[in-house]
Amino acid sequence: MANTTESISPLMRKLSTHIAGARRRSLETVVATRTKIHLLDTFAAIIAGSRLPPGKSAQHYVSTQPAAETSGLIGTRRMSSSLNGALANGMAGHAAETDDTHPPSRTHPGTAVIPAVLALAEQEGRSGAELLRCIALGYDLCARSMLAFAPRAALRPAAVNGAFGHLFGATAGAAAILGLNARQCRYALTYAGQQASGLYTRLRDPGHVEKAYAVGGMPAHNGVLAALMARSGFTGVEDVFSGSDNVFATYAPEADAEALVRELGERHEINRAGIKRWCAGGPAQAPLDVLHSLLQTHGFAAGDVQHLIVHLPATELKIVDNRAMPSISLQHLIALMLVDGTVSFAAARDKNRMSEAAILALRGRISAKADTSSPNAVRGWSCAMDIQLKDGRTLSQRTEAAKGSFENPLSLDEIGDKARGLICPVLGKRRGETLIGALAGIDTLDNVRHLRALYCP
Repeated sequence: MANTTESISPLMRKLSTHIAGARRRSLETVVATRTKIHLLDTFAAIIAGSRLPPGKSAQHYVSTQPAAETSGLIGTRRMSSSLNGALANGMAGHAAETDDTHPPSRTHPGTAVIPAVLALAEQEGRSGAELLRCIALGYDLCARSMLAFAPRAALRPAAVNGAFGHLFGATAGAAAILGLNARQCRYALTYAGQQASGLYTRLRDPGHVEKAYAVGGMPAHNGVLAALMARSGFTGVEDVFSGSDNVFATYAPEADAEALVRELGERHEINRAGIKRWCAGGPAQAPLDVLHSLLQTHGFAAGDVQHLIVHLPATELKIVDNRAMPSISLQHLIALMLVDGTVSFAAARDKNRMSEAAILALRGRISAKADTSSPNAVRGWSCAMDIQLKDGRTLSQRTEAAKGSFENPLSLDEIGDKARGLICPVLGKRRGETLIGALAGIDTLDNVRHLRALYCP
């Protein structure tokens, strides 16, 4: 029986009421448009990732699990339960490192929030407009929970990482799309808190399968699980964010809990999310943006480079410095762009190119240093670059807002081009274009199940 004597904080009452009402609450046009863009970008990431080892691993696992067929595995003809659908699509979404990010909170909202909300929207037969509203809510809770855990980057405890934000974002979106009432939303958040987990060991996984699970599949699956348990009648503590032994006291005693609800409903975090221009890890976006600009402006070639120095915030450099995986190795990606003039999806995933003679020769001339001078270093998508050419010239450029960041967004045409490059090789040009059009008009779709005929090959 539910505990009716527990004190519930004003923060939790405001938060749970907001979540419960999200499915019926209209979005401002600019927020709805932004949400569509991130939905398209995430679909593209999932479809491309469905052909990579993390996506295939998830599909194989799901195929071994007997389950009701209520939710689709995007990029395949397979169906499974909402839990398995969220898991598989979440892992595929982060498989290629081309999914979106939220630089201020250092999270990847789309790869967890969208698979969770979509799986339940398919199960329940929700409309496209309801899907968008609950996705926008999930982005809010994903980002806000991390900003609450770590009001200043220097305070972020080792135990708290982006998976926490992904979990609470997925749970909020899942609870909203199911139509849970405020009390049920509080229970869902409590069961999310019990599942809060994720280790940075994922960064050491050369195959990227563990990372795709921790960043995408696990929080998407667990968010759906928490919401379904609350709907089925699970009860428990009604306020996981306050009172004794709450989630903040456990993981981050200096947290700013009010960040969860500050300007909630007024400031939408999806408007501060970024979309990767280049199909590579988030910390590499600014260096690739700067190098591309320098190449376009000055017209030099790879053989002209004597020495190249990248200055990147230390927190970002740690993630991409000389990594073994090509799509997240800063030095390799810089060398690729010098040789190819761009970084394509295929090239960024071709491990054989890491041993290419021309690439190796360039990597010996590329250095990366921690940058402490940038005022936006904590946000992420900033860097400086110095290039010494063999003719004696030195080229320098800095960006505080790389292309694709919320301050310097990609145009609709640029996002469409990126999506086509990821979707059409898998689905074919005609079906890919039809899916892109359907996602652009998702708010007019009466039942998201209609997407199934479009997102499978």
